[in-house]
Amino acid sequence: MNTKIFSTGLWSTGFLVLTAIYGCGHSESKVTPKKEKEATIATFDLKKEKLSTKLSLPGELIALQQVDLYAKVSSFVKTLKVDIGSEVSKGQLLMTLEAPEMSSQLAATQSRIKAQEAIYTASKANYNRLYETSKTPGTISTNDLDQAMAKKNSDLAQLEAAKAAYKEVSSVQDYLTIRAPFSGIISARNVNLGAYVGPTGKGSDLPLFTLQDQKNLRLAVSIPEVYTGYLKAGDEISFTVKSLPNQTFKAKVKRLSGALDVRLRSERVEMDVPNASKVLLPGMVAELDIPLPANASTFIISKKALLDTSEGLFVLKVADNKAVKVAVKKGRETEDKVEVFGELAEGDKLVAEPTEEMHEGMVIKP
Repeated sequence: MNTKIFSTGLWSTGFLVLTAIYGCGHSESKVTPKKEKEATIATFDLKKEKLSTKLSLPGELIALQQVDLYAKVSSFVKTLKVDIGSEVSKGQLLMTLEAPEMSSQLAATQSRIKAQEAIYTASKANYNRLYETSKTPGTISTNDLDQAMAKKNSDLAQLEAAKAAYKEVSSVQDYLTIRAPFSGIISARNVNLGAYVGPTGKGSDLPLFTLQDQKNLRLAVSIPEVYTGYLKAGDEISFTVKSLPNQTFKAKVKRLSGALDVRLRSERVEMDVPNASKVLLPGMVAELDIPLPANASTFIISKKALLDTSEGLFVLKVADNKAVKVAVKKGRETEDKVEVFGELAEGDKLVAEPTEEMHEGMVIKP
């Protein structure tokens, strides 16, 4: 009797526990989940601004004038008057060459002139005698007089040819002295005393000297097609070089090619750089800062408002509380702002920070 009472008690206790568990589960299932709070999407009104930027491009410093000096005739180096680093003036003697056969040729032409002068003197005197004699009728035939005149003219032509040959050899002799065509600095010397030199392909293939005008330099830069309209003659540009990073130099635009390089699609622009102190050297690479002033107001947005996708560049415009993707193209840009062009109007409301999850037609409540 006691056992039955105990079993009944256990059953009652289990029933109560199950009821409590069921009741708890049932009551939780009836709780209505809280509604998630909708996120606020930041927007801004599009407006036009002026964006002035600068373009950084590499340029090259080259000598205003530079020339490689070669030997005109095959010869040997006789004397050297200058060396690398020598500062020379226009017309200064740099080197003398010697070619023994040239001296022989000069002496031969001089001898030929003297011989032709003697022959011409004789033929001229013979013609003059015949001419004076022919004044007496019947003494000299007309044919003999004509023959004497022809001989005289032929000998004169031979004399003039000999003189021309002498001038030619003399002018070639002048090529044995190498002089500076302009004032500058010898930046390279490729020969020594006694070296055999001559025209390219004969003797030394390298130039005898390289002469540079380093007091005045050219700064050459290639301007991309999209920026060609921002520079004109007389504009002042600042630049730096790696060897003097804390010093800024100035240059003025002097020459614009007026055409695009078909390979680079850029315009070559040259600037003159005074370099009296010679702190700048030809061949240095310069970093130019080219100002790009704003000529007109355009649409300027934050770079965060630009949506860059695999399909292209877009901004999200809000129209009737719905997202509209508008394709745009970039213009100039700074660190945090960018110029955009597209089917936009002033006052359009754009999403400040769009993401790729924001699709076309999405409801946006700013």
